[in-house]
Amino acid sequence: MKLKEYLYMLGIKPKQKKYGYSVKQFDLPSFGLVEYAQWDHPSEREKEITQENVSYLQTIINKGDFCIDIGSHSGDTTVPMALAAGLDGLVLALEPNSYVFPVLNKNAFLNTNKTNIIPLMVAATQQYEDLNFEYSDSGFCNGGLHKNISKWRHGHAFNLKVSGVDLSDVLKNKFQSRLPSLRYIKIDAEGFDLYVLQSISDIVEQYRPLIKAEIFRHVDQKYRDQIYDYFENINYKVYKVDNEENYKGQKLKKSDMSNWEHYDIYATP
Repeated sequence: MKLKEYLYMLGIKPKQKKYGYSVKQFDLPSFGLVEYAQWDHPSEREKEITQENVSYLQTIINKGDFCIDIGSHSGDTTVPMALAAGLDGLVLALEPNSYVFPVLNKNAFLNTNKTNIIPLMVAATQQYEDLNFEYSDSGFCNGGLHKNISKWRHGHAFNLKVSGVDLSDVLKNKFQSRLPSLRYIKIDAEGFDLYVLQSISDIVEQYRPLIKAEIFRHVDQKYRDQIYDYFENINYKVYKVDNEENYKGQKLKKSDMSNWEHYDIYATP
């Protein structure tokens, strides 16, 4: 933990602050001009929408597919997914953080001649409930629900009340017509990915989408074993993501799950 994070934990922390966004443009050979709202938070890295990333996504997402982005943040993964799925497809983007959600909402409606995105300011949880998520700074850039991880380990001292929904229930009641075309789910939930998967197990097992998830740096061996077992029990193969142009890297065994501190996995039926 950094010194400033230690001070934050002791209650010595700055006031909460909101940031706007700047709209950038990217000229993609296959799509023409694509706009993207860059969050102006000083800790937010510069995001790009690239032809290479979208072209790769087009190898796993077909036109008309239904995709879900859980932990969408500002929408830097949502927009490429939506470009791949096209206007006939749909990306459901979940982001509970009220500080960054306006940026995601802007990105959902910047390219409406090319994308179809529905943003929801909610978290995917076990049931309908309000929760306190923990974030790393007063602008609420990075954070989530760090279940079974000590605050002195994750170092996120800023609490934010968020709304959680039973995503399985939402999907079956609001998006039933889309579920047969469910192709891809991306999860980025700072160590809560396993619990998100467990909450939508019925959806995953019935429709068997491709899944990209995060192995958060602070999760322990038990968690890593459990998320591997989750996929193994439903007959999925697990791969280490090499980069945004190649998700299907090294095929992983259970014993590999702690070979890297922080990385993404790609699971296929």
